[in-house]
Amino acid sequence: MSEEQFKAFWEAIQSDSALQQKLKGVSDSAAIVDIAKEAGFTISVEELQTSQDELSEDELLEGAAGGFDLSCLNVGGG
Repeated sequence: MSEEQFKAFWEAIQSDSALQQKLKGVSDSAAIVDIAKEAGFTISVEELQTSQDELSEDELLEGAAGGFDLSCLNVGGG
């Protein structure tokens, strides 16, 4: 996955309530990757974890303000 793919996926999450519903409560990296692929994004588990670590605090706060449950991106192994 490129940084652009993750950013595009992140933006899609912010604006797509159906995508938010699919991700709600999901913490498994592989499941998040599968959901992203279904939505047309090419990402890998490793790059998802790396990109998530690189999200700025401002981006996380914007997501929370938008009502998106950020816990779905608290990815772990497996």
